[in-house]
Amino acid sequence: MKLSFNYCKQSLSNCYLLGADCTGSENKTETRDALIIDPGCMDESILDFIESNNYTLKGILLTHNHASHIAGLRSLKRIYSAGIYASNSLVMNYKTNVVQDGDTINIGTFNVKIISAPGHSIDSMVYLIDHLLFTGDVLSAGLTGRTDSAYSAMRQIAMIQNKIFTLRGNYIVLPGHGPPTTLNVERAYNIGVGLFEENRNRTHNTSFSLDLLDNSNT
Repeated sequence: MKLSFNYCKQSLSNCYLLGADCTGSENKTETRDALIIDPGCMDESILDFIESNNYTLKGILLTHNHASHIAGLRSLKRIYSAGIYASNSLVMNYKTNVVQDGDTINIGTFNVKIISAPGHSIDSMVYLIDHLLFTGDVLSAGLTGRTDSAYSAMRQIAMIQNKIFTLRGNYIVLPGHGPPTTLNVERAYNIGVGLFEENRNRTHNTSFSLDLLDNSNT
C-alpha cells in the first residue's frame, strides 16, 4: 500500500489517502483502488495523488461528523462517485454506507475493520487497515480526544483501553490531528490515559478516606 498524508491548514487536521499496490503488470494504464480517510479539505495535492497514480477512488471513510474532518467532502463528491462510510446514515446531505462496531468490510481491494469508540463524539469510529490504525480524534500522540463531560471522558477511556489497547500487536496510529505514533508507545506513555487513571485513583482513595472518617465518628 501507498500512504499519502495531507495537512489541512484551515482546520489543522490530517487527511489520509491510501492506495493499493501495483499488481506487477506492465500495463501503465492499470487502475488501482484508493481510499480517503477524513477529507478535512480538498486541494490539488489530493487530486494529484489520485490522478498521477492512476487510482480509482473506492471509498471515503469518516471517523466522525465534525467539520474539521469532512469540510472537503462536497468538493470531493463533485469529482468522484466513491461511497461514503460513516457511523451516521447522512453526512452533509449525502447518504452513507453505515458502519458498526465489529464490522469487517471490503472496499475494493481493502479490508477494513471497524471499531466504535464514542466519547469525543457519539459517532467516533476507528478504522484498522492492514498495519494502519486511523483513530480520528479518539487517540493521538500522547493524548486522547477532547470530551464535553466527565461521563464522555470515562466512556472514551474505556473504549481506548478495552477496544484499542487490547489489539494484538503493534500498529501505526494515524490520528486526526498531530503526528503519527505507534500503538505500543501509546499503551506505555499516553498522558491522557495516564492522567485519567491517576485522577480516578485519587478520587477513589479520597472517598475511601472520607468513609473511614465518617465511620470513626459513629
